[in-house]
Amino acid sequence: MKKLLSLLLAAALPALPALAQKFEGLALTPPMGFNTWNTFASNINEVLIMETAEAMVKNGMRDAGYTYIVLDDCWSLKERDADGNLVPDPAKFPSGLKALGEFLHARGFKFGIYGCAGAKTCGGYPGSMGHEYQDARTFASWGIDYLKYDWCSSGTRDAREAYTTMRDALFAAKRPVVFSICEWGNSKPWEWAKDVGHLWRTTGDITDCYDCVQRWERGWKVILDLQHSQVQPADGQGNGIGQYAGPGHWNDPDMLEVGNEGLTVAESRAHFSMWCLLAAPLMAGNDVRKATPEILAILTDKEAIAIDQDPAGKQGWRYRAEPGREIWVRELAGGEWAVALLNTGDTAAELSVDFGHMWFLGGTCAVRDIWEKKDAGTTVKPFTKRLESHDVALLRLKPIK
Repeated sequence: MKKLLSLLLAAALPALPALAQKFEGLALTPPMGFNTWNTFASNINEVLIMETAEAMVKNGMRDAGYTYIVLDDCWSLKERDADGNLVPDPAKFPSGLKALGEFLHARGFKFGIYGCAGAKTCGGYPGSMGHEYQDARTFASWGIDYLKYDWCSSGTRDAREAYTTMRDALFAAKRPVVFSICEWGNSKPWEWAKDVGHLWRTTGDITDCYDCVQRWERGWKVILDLQHSQVQPADGQGNGIGQYAGPGHWNDPDMLEVGNEGLTVAESRAHFSMWCLLAAPLMAGNDVRKATPEILAILTDKEAIAIDQDPAGKQGWRYRAEPGREIWVRELAGGEWAVALLNTGDTAAELSVDFGHMWFLGGTCAVRDIWEKKDAGTTVKPFTKRLESHDVALLRLKPIK
């Protein structure tokens, strides 16, 4: 009788709304795709996006895993409409963003867009502060699958509150969205954002150079160094900031500059390799319509991508640094390891890795040279290779049973 009364009471009560949360089951490996900002900035339109998508189908990038195509800043009009809605710039997107999303979805892509937690975006367009739920519904109506959410014109707003509000708004809109937090690492999002977003920026913006600093932009090696220095392990070894990353929640050192004019091919190869070691999102930022065979070979390399997308989801860390040489390592699934030997010098040099000092390997491993596409002996002997300035040897180590 008590059980019957309980059932009747439960049926009479209204269903409680689901507690707001980020969408689970997304970004179980680091997201891969293309973003407009690094090459095109505000010079974006629907023809560019359509041509980019078609190129990524033909050149193999989509099938290699680059499935998110993300519109960055400057896609909207400078003002909202009379009802407070965001409006795509009709000169840039005459067909509208819903139609563009349908175009991308029909070709096997997912559609990403840019927003901002402040009153204005970094480009001076309407931000989402005070309009989070309205904008989330708009994004859902356009078929958006990915939101990059920036931090300009945010004033004294608390980052955790701001990003949690948009997370809740996206969840209420009921369309699963990968939520990319872009507040530049100022509030140490790795400490709090696991339950808020799927990835979070750890630094300011990247630019296409090795180690320069320009205004708020930094070369990829500067950003790489910050991934090591922001959170130091207690014993000086092991994974610092990487301890906060894993399936569904990733540290994001910013988009790729691979193939852009400020980098040599060697620097592009090393940049890509190190982002794979970091378990970083791989968001291409070059003009993929004009990418050379050398650059496409880097971006679509199956063995390098397999390291980035390793299902264990463990971020790599810097094992050793000395003048002219750095060694980075990453634990992979099944007891395997990835090792990157980076020439940080300004000239070509013969560099080595002595595996005998790597106590964590746990036994002898076979060594695979990823970029040379050949086996390179075992960890019984040191690996030695001549590397051009700022080039890398990317190795995969597999235990010998």
